[in-house]
Amino acid sequence: MKRRRTALLSLATLLGAALTALPVQSAGADEAEQVRNGGFDTTADPWWTSNVSAALTGGQLCADVPGGTANRWDSAIGQNDITLVKGTTYRFSFRASGVPEGHAVRAIVGLAVAPYDTWQEASPVLDPAGDAYSYTFTAPVDSTQAQVAFQVGGSAEPWRFCVDDVSLLGGVPPEVYEPDTGPRVRVNQVAYLPAGPKNATLVTDAAAKLPWQLKNSAGATVAHGWSVPRGLDASSGQNVHTIDFGGYRKRGAGFTLVADGETSRPFDIGAAAYEQLRLDAVKYYYTQRSGIAIRDDLRPGYGRAAGHVGVAPNLGDTSVPCRTGECDYRLDVSGGWYDAGDHGKYVVNGGIAAWELLSTYERSLVARTGRPAKLGDGTLALPESGNRVPDVLDEARWELDFLLRMQVPDGQPLAGMAHHKIHDAQWTGLPLLPADDPQQRELHPPTTAATLNLAATAAQAARLYRPYDKAFAAKALSAARKAWTAALAHPDVYADAADGTGGGAYNDDDVTDEFYWAAAELYLTTGEKRYADHVLNSPQHTADVFGAYGFDWSRTAAAGRLDLALVPSKLPGRDKVRRSVVRGADAYLAALASQPYGMPYAPVGNRYDWGSSHQVLNNAVVLATAYDVTGASKYRDAAVQGMDYILGRNALNISYVTGYGEVNAQHEHSRWYAHQLDPKLPSPPAGTLAGGANSDIQDPYAQSKLQGCVGQFCYIDDIQSWSTNETAINWNAALARMASFVADQG
Repeated sequence: MKRRRTALLSLATLLGAALTALPVQSAGADEAEQVRNGGFDTTADPWWTSNVSAALTGGQLCADVPGGTANRWDSAIGQNDITLVKGTTYRFSFRASGVPEGHAVRAIVGLAVAPYDTWQEASPVLDPAGDAYSYTFTAPVDSTQAQVAFQVGGSAEPWRFCVDDVSLLGGVPPEVYEPDTGPRVRVNQVAYLPAGPKNATLVTDAAAKLPWQLKNSAGATVAHGWSVPRGLDASSGQNVHTIDFGGYRKRGAGFTLVADGETSRPFDIGAAAYEQLRLDAVKYYYTQRSGIAIRDDLRPGYGRAAGHVGVAPNLGDTSVPCRTGECDYRLDVSGGWYDAGDHGKYVVNGGIAAWELLSTYERSLVARTGRPAKLGDGTLALPESGNRVPDVLDEARWELDFLLRMQVPDGQPLAGMAHHKIHDAQWTGLPLLPADDPQQRELHPPTTAATLNLAATAAQAARLYRPYDKAFAAKALSAARKAWTAALAHPDVYADAADGTGGGAYNDDDVTDEFYWAAAELYLTTGEKRYADHVLNSPQHTADVFGAYGFDWSRTAAAGRLDLALVPSKLPGRDKVRRSVVRGADAYLAALASQPYGMPYAPVGNRYDWGSSHQVLNNAVVLATAYDVTGASKYRDAAVQGMDYILGRNALNISYVTGYGEVNAQHEHSRWYAHQLDPKLPSPPAGTLAGGANSDIQDPYAQSKLQGCVGQFCYIDDIQSWSTNETAINWNAALARMASFVADQG
């Protein structure tokens, strides 16, 4: 699976800045105190400064910070050579003030040498009077080269920063992280469909059934009944009951559910919220675009300069070299979507994301409840709106053009294959707007998986864009055929699992699923026997491709199977294909029934995977497709119910979609949706899906808070938690697909 790492970049590495050592003094320190001279009583040794004028003032260290810098690390104060012991808990504390008010400081503890990992960071907004700040974390490694730093750059105007009483005290008791889960009645905090299922989960120690009441916005009881005890829920470690109030079908806003002395968070009964979420989940992609300025009139509060177009300090994507020694050409790989919270662009993740966005539109054309006008021209407020092309196709086109640019040119070794990815040579820190990224961009070697992603998505594009742009459709089909031929000639060129510096590795050494998917899309577009033969002879064609974890960028056979079931064709044995989708849906139906929180996701050993939120949704996509194939309401209801978990009916009582639900994820890991770290930057836009619970909690911040977590509790809404709380284009594609389906059922 994808592995990410967020780096703390040293100031010298980033910009070649000269670090100024401050005057020397001897310092006696408590054995557990790691910071030397944090009180600044007589001198400032051994603190260094960079791009500030600093001096002692009244027993504190004050720095005059110049204006006009772009990044936090452009000006800083710090101390190196700090020792940390793995597994030891530290309290990082200090007093700080800022004049004028409203400026933030990025206070970090991290590695002072490559790879510059960050282990603790916070960005308090300072006021002139000053305040005390304290943070506790557990060191994930042993190090004698740690660093404490206060990064104060990134301000257009000059300001004054003062700090005192800096301490990094080891051996303190670890803080027990207790998430605020709110009322014990857990509901979909957004909306239930009037004629759809309505279920809730009650956390309670009671063994016997309990009464419940559904109340309207005026507080009047409009329905009542009894809960169903479910015992211990393995996914949360809680004793729970379930509540079914599906018999109530009247529309309205501000309903609450009352049981066991607890009142749920409010919710609506109606489809309006899903109509909006259908749009917001796709609007997300515009602010993920690379190579174009984001217009503030189209996304108020999210306007920014174009990223990676070669305007200093940015080196740009219009002429990107391969890594040293890997090719002797450069490619224009501008455009596309930034993959996640970093500035990388990856063909294997871009492929599955583009496919699912295109399939959201294609379903609207072929399914009985599809409504293609809902994502039509003018619906998404894009620069291209008004061109008589459905807006969802305009948005997907931005990524498709990039994918086509990643194809190796004719005359070069491995011509026709696709480069796996393009990203920075080294990891960058947070926050960092795309236009401010100073790193060299590099093309990484072609792979069979990337080539087949290109073949699949370009083939799908060829049939969907044909009514609107015949030339582009022909170009896409030609690229798809060329990629297919290249993949057949080079069937086992895999990504290096160790290639994770500056971007995720996205390694995958089994591409039988990608071959199957690409052949399916090429057949559906062309009807040609050679592609049908590959589909029918593939081991994936009769395999169970609907596993517990769901499909994603590394498990793509389901993408081919779903399209073969849904898109009309003359494939021999198509009825068997459709029946296989129904069997997969039956397994997810059984999983949903077994889960007291009602999600079609029951991972083996209760080990929640990276991006579990989108896996829940992709399992719901299989249920939705079974409904489209059969018309059986049980699949429709199960697919709709899958959204409940995402929107608040979960152990943490949080909606994983920004802007939806009374309590929703707001601090997803991102370098430019980074309001938590820089008040001048926005939070993620409404309709952004958080990755969700991840039992492996790979990032240091999650590790410091979530050790021993059970299933659903392996999540924290903090920008530092890239393993549980990142945003990603493939995850939002699953949200777009399901939001559109649910809206169509309203």
